[in-house]
Amino acid sequence: MSDDRDRVPPGLVRVRLDLSYDGRGFSGWARQEGRRTVQEEVEEALRVVTRSRAERYELTVAGRTDAGVHARGQVAHVDLPEAVWAEQHDRLVRRLAGRLPQDVRVWRVVRAPEHFNARFSAIWRRYAYRVSDHPGGVDPLLRGHVLWHNWPLDVAAMNEASRLLLGEHDFAAFCKRREGATTIRALRALRWVRRPDGIVEGTVEADAFCHNMVRSLVGALLFVGDGHRPPDWPAKVLAAGVRDSAVHVVRPHGLTLEEVAYPPAQALAARNAEARGVRTLGGVETEG
Repeated sequence: MSDDRDRVPPGLVRVRLDLSYDGRGFSGWARQEGRRTVQEEVEEALRVVTRSRAERYELTVAGRTDAGVHARGQVAHVDLPEAVWAEQHDRLVRRLAGRLPQDVRVWRVVRAPEHFNARFSAIWRRYAYRVSDHPGGVDPLLRGHVLWHNWPLDVAAMNEASRLLLGEHDFAAFCKRREGATTIRALRALRWVRRPDGIVEGTVEADAFCHNMVRSLVGALLFVGDGHRPPDWPAKVLAAGVRDSAVHVVRPHGLTLEEVAYPPAQALAARNAEARGVRTLGGVETEG
């Protein structure tokens, strides 16, 4: 059953935007008074290229990235007047390229299917975290996207620990709590590889993430990789359900939102309803 919150008001067209950005120069995605954010830059560019003198077209995003976090596969939607869409739809990508700063790009602008919601329709999000344990540090050309960890990392031990965290759990021990929000998440993938260039790359995929979840998980797994903790330690922290002072939230610049996935058009309404519902774990209702 469809939700009235997903109905596009008469006279408007819901538009999907696929975009990427280098997070170093931004205070995150969401608008903040007096700070430079991705949302503000893209909304202002839309206002200018559509020649809207006063009205700002507000974006809804798949995942609000924190300050310093990058995105390669971010998705947002915006509702534009039908007349604006009819006039601009085949020109928006090029016009936005001419207006946006070089650290944020919009790659695709299309009319979204009925019931599409960039946030609630998503079925999973995939992040990558990149670390160098080279004793000399990080390649200067990669320093804005790769964390330097000054201890050798055992990727096999990190993968052993990661496997114990997969599945649906309450990730309260790895999240910064927000009032009224659940910390139950379904972790679909968590794995590490050492690339040919020596960089250790982690892939983290879940239906959704709570605040600081990925960077906290990475911090715990780096402690395993460098031998400071055994492979079963992150799972014990997860089971305890409380923040552990030994779990460090790693720096944001190694983190990139790589991809957001959506179901077929006919399943969007059902997915939105599911995403807005109250999450449960073991039959116990949790607010959020």
